[in-house]
Amino acid sequence: MADKMLKITLVKSPISAVPKHRKTVEAMGLKKLHKTVLLPDNAATRGQIQQIGYLLKVEEA
Repeated sequence: MADKMLKITLVKSPISAVPKHRKTVEAMGLKKLHKTVLLPDNAATRGQIQQIGYLLKVEEA
């Protein structure tokens, strides 16, 4: 069984976000608006999404 992946796109600028949330955006590999990364669907990624979900658009890949 292949691991499930999540397609995560940065849709809102993290400039006005809490500094910890900005670090989370960076840690996920999101550098610019409307850029997309593929990350594994695991507890760590889900936790990051829960923290900064208001900046992201998440889809199953």
